[in-house]
Amino acid sequence: MPAPLRTRGLTASNEQINYMAIKRDHSAQIHSYLSLRKAVGWIGILLPFVLVLGHLIIFSGDKPLNNMSVYYHTGMRDLFVGSLCAIALFLFFYKGYDRWDDISANLAGLFALGVAFFPTVEDGPWDWIAKVHFYSAGCFLVILALISSFLFTRGEVHPTDMKRRRNLVYHACGIIMLLSLAAIVVFFLFFEGINSESGFVLIAETVTLVAFGISWLTKGGTFYPDKPKKRV
Repeated sequence: MPAPLRTRGLTASNEQINYMAIKRDHSAQIHSYLSLRKAVGWIGILLPFVLVLGHLIIFSGDKPLNNMSVYYHTGMRDLFVGSLCAIALFLFFYKGYDRWDDISANLAGLFALGVAFFPTVEDGPWDWIAKVHFYSAGCFLVILALISSFLFTRGEVHPTDMKRRRNLVYHACGIIMLLSLAAIVVFFLFFEGINSESGFVLIAETVTLVAFGISWLTKGGTFYPDKPKKRV
């Protein structure tokens, strides 16, 4: 064990020394982990736009479909399923501060697979598979919103200014996701129903995924990263 570090008359604790040693030894792994968070964020942001544009341009679709799940029945199926599986895989291996982070991430990953492998119907009344898809999608996005609002915001006892700003982003993204999901439920129950041809659901889903993506990009250090402390 190296001798305690002394700076301006202060002695660094063993915990601080160990943390600094770990950070030096595993800097490449840390950068890789942050890059994975950013990748998940970009998948969330780009997925709805790529589905719509791919359907219209590559597969000559007549118009955007009324929700993202229906793209399973188009030529964009592989991208839709593959993106969800990529997010699920990362969530299964995601490690946070404690077991609650792990449990929530594992549940979100499980529900993401439910969305991918239990497709909704293309048209007409729902069967049991479509119901599994619907409830999996709801649980998946609700858990991600709660992760953003309640788990991403944890951390330092005395947060830095950048950490406070990141927490504002996490809270805002979580609230936007929950409001968008609530709007979809209200639309289904009180307005045009689950088989509506309106584009409202697709827009609300896009807002939800963009908020999800921004939250994970922030967690990956894209927005408001802590500046490295100057050595003295």
